[in-house]
Amino acid sequence: MPFSRRNFIKTTALTGAIIPFASAFSAESLSERPRRSKIYFFTKDLDNYETEFMMETLAMAGVDGLDLTVRKGGKVEPERVTEDLPLVIGTGKKYNLTTDLLVTDITGTEDRQTREVLKTASSLGVKHYRLGYYRYDLSMGILKNIEIIKSRIKNLSEMNRHYGIQAGYQNHSGGVVGSPGWDVFELIRDFPVETISSQYDVRHATAEGYRSWIFILHLLRRNIGSLAIKDFTWQIDKGRARIINVPLGEGLVDFDLYFKTLKELNIQVPVTLHIEYHLLSRDEESYSLIKKQKIMVDKIKKDIQFIRDHENV
Repeated sequence: MPFSRRNFIKTTALTGAIIPFASAFSAESLSERPRRSKIYFFTKDLDNYETEFMMETLAMAGVDGLDLTVRKGGKVEPERVTEDLPLVIGTGKKYNLTTDLLVTDITGTEDRQTREVLKTASSLGVKHYRLGYYRYDLSMGILKNIEIIKSRIKNLSEMNRHYGIQAGYQNHSGGVVGSPGWDVFELIRDFPVETISSQYDVRHATAEGYRSWIFILHLLRRNIGSLAIKDFTWQIDKGRARIINVPLGEGLVDFDLYFKTLKELNIQVPVTLHIEYHLLSRDEESYSLIKKQKIMVDKIKKDIQFIRDHENV
């Protein structure tokens, strides 16, 4: 039988063989320090790989579960949620990975796929999903935009209550609603956190407010349902600033102050790790699948260890 990654996975499953690199990423080594939060992996960068390979890679890296993309172009297409989501979640369970979080394009109840996605996700034990993004129509003014968007969120809050699931809105930089951070609070403040919450992203908050991110964190403290974590730096090119995504601790985010503030505010929610920098260089893309896996595991594991080290200081 010719060698393939699929055959390799099947063989190890049947024989009980130890998967490559498993000794380096054993459960024992990962449990040496007490854990304070569960770390999930935003699957975007691994979505194009076979599901089995993706799950094996993340299990080897030591994540607790998946922040799974269920959106256009994601791991699961919304139109196929009833067929594909149970299969993906089931594969994750084989590797002791839970799928508690989803990333969606949902912005309202009027989309015919919204109810199907939430109904299916809830039935499979998913507890939290990230909303899609809203954009400002400046012709009507900021406050009018907030008013209109809040009416859509109100409907979502009611649907979320029905299905027992929590939505999170990410403060994303780049000009969408939520970039300033203050507007996230205005959008969600009137709804119970069990149905509508903030997915606080310290990287985007820092990019939009280098020193004011901490005030947004304080403002949203009682509304936070999840934490997205990543890092970045600036590059000046011909007088223009450009964001360069980097591994945790190699950029501008003040993680010492961030984790200190989380402890002071007693914010204990799921953490979703976002790998926005390249897991593989252009040359590494041509490597064998096993060799590429080793590189990806090492990088993900390094970011996870960074979080663990800061949580336990």
